[in-house]
Amino acid sequence: MKTLFRGRQDYIPLWHEMQDFTDSRDENTPDEIWFVEHPPVFTMGLNASEEHLLAPGDIPVVQIDRGGQVTFHGPGQLMIYPLIDLRRSNIGVRNLVTALEQSVVDLVAEYEVAAVARADAPGVYVAGDKLASVGLRIRRGSSFHGMALNVDIDLEPFSRINPCGYAELQMTDLKRLGIDLALAVSAEKLLPHFLRHLRVIRTGL
Repeated sequence: MKTLFRGRQDYIPLWHEMQDFTDSRDENTPDEIWFVEHPPVFTMGLNASEEHLLAPGDIPVVQIDRGGQVTFHGPGQLMIYPLIDLRRSNIGVRNLVTALEQSVVDLVAEYEVAAVARADAPGVYVAGDKLASVGLRIRRGSSFHGMALNVDIDLEPFSRINPCGYAELQMTDLKRLGIDLALAVSAEKLLPHFLRHLRVIRTGL
């Protein structure tokens, strides 16, 4: 699996790049994981309701092709984009979501922070506050989009929406939990946890 640390990228061109990668890949195309940071943007999933977009102000709003409702991306948030051939890897969508979520649970556990995933609302939570959000798209048997992990982000824009469609949902980030990591370091620390969970799914061990 190829891992790319892509730095800060505008959302729309990178989204189209993920689509192109997925549409052009074949059975021999290696899987990739992209770690990215975006300038401020609100994204709305395929079936997202505009009622959850409260007051976007000067932040752009983009309608995209993942699942889920509205969320915010911005500086200090780590995007994890797993571009994986799920059929070839024998990985179910729920398995991929679980691997993403558990990688965050394991990461913060290293710093004695207890986090949980919720079956009724995908993502990772600490004491009820949301730390990471998940939204995937599967096309031609392969995944794109992925997970947003709040590392050290301005949380104010989340007050302009109902995050992930939940009114009053509070967000948090690693910095507020006492975990002070640079964005690139958080990616490096998260990666082995994610790869380990994928191996467990593939091998059944």
